[in-house]
Amino acid sequence: MLLTYIRLFLVIQLNPGVIPLGQRAIWRLEKEEKEKPSWRRHKHKQTGDIEANAYSNVGPDDDPDSPGLESFYSKDVFICESDGKPRWCHSCCTWKPDRAHHCSEIDRCVKKMDHYCPWVGGIVGETSFKYFIQFTFYASLCSIVVITACAVCTRQRLHTGHGLDGFVVAILALSGLLGFFAVTMFITSARYALQNMTNIDYLKSKNFVHNLAIRVPRGIQSCEKYKVVTYPISKSGDLTTPLPGNVGARGVANERDMLATRSFAVVKTELGENPWDLGFYRNWKSVMGNSIFDWLLPLKDSPCATYENNESFYEMGPIYLRVRERFRLPHLTDDEKGFTTSKKELSSKSQAKERKQKKQEQGSQDRTHGSANL
Repeated sequence: MLLTYIRLFLVIQLNPGVIPLGQRAIWRLEKEEKEKPSWRRHKHKQTGDIEANAYSNVGPDDDPDSPGLESFYSKDVFICESDGKPRWCHSCCTWKPDRAHHCSEIDRCVKKMDHYCPWVGGIVGETSFKYFIQFTFYASLCSIVVITACAVCTRQRLHTGHGLDGFVVAILALSGLLGFFAVTMFITSARYALQNMTNIDYLKSKNFVHNLAIRVPRGIQSCEKYKVVTYPISKSGDLTTPLPGNVGARGVANERDMLATRSFAVVKTELGENPWDLGFYRNWKSVMGNSIFDWLLPLKDSPCATYENNESFYEMGPIYLRVRERFRLPHLTDDEKGFTTSKKELSSKSQAKERKQKKQEQGSQDRTHGSANL
């Protein structure tokens, strides 16, 4: 119990899983710190429902090259707003990845935020949820051991006629209270892990639907069932599909630019649907690990905390495929499936190609000069 608590506390303090602040949020905090007197300077804290209106106060960054935006449209599916753009946090001034939520207690967006727990020193989220489950499990076992020992001791004293021991009674009451709390938290957290949910996901599941931006072949147009948006966005904020040869904010849309574009259909799930539900066993392994040693020992981080895939931020379950079938979304062509190169990679390839052409031209010029000298 002590080892899991120490590991949980250290992870929360050193790696809480927060999203980096956007540049505008950094500027705002620096300005506030300069304007406040030194004795009044403290951490900025937001109150109220931060996520109720994602675009209020500080609107989303309309820059096509907004930091972090490419990490969304380089995926095949991501959570978005109704307009097809990723969710925006006006407090952190950054795009929120899937399943990230803003915590008002620390005024930061946290990956897979579950709850804020002062007993363990901070926010329980993606990086610490596994250790929280382990800690509550061992705390439950410890409480059961203490309660059993106190009960046996009290029974022996009553049989021998010594009467009740006030110290034992106090320990029994305290361990019973803490044990009830630990068992309740363990059962609740284990259920969330089996369902691949967090406390926030569960509270919203009854009356909340997810907006999914699902990648579709280029050229697909919007219809009554869904809206189609295209990335990268133009400088004017337009998400419509560019046509080859047209002049836009980024200049002439040539063939290479068209290959770099990605189209997404914006659709909604139904109430209660969890697109990340993989089944009880796979859900449990995504949080606790792949072996029983990972489940019991606080050594390795959760697999979901290190998950990397071009399809989505977190592994999607059967609900994702059902949504595709429900809206009859066309599948990607083989060329589009194979085209996963980012804009930076395309730029580096084009630069390498230009350097190769220059070398060839330089070589041909050298040969021409050599033949002329001969």
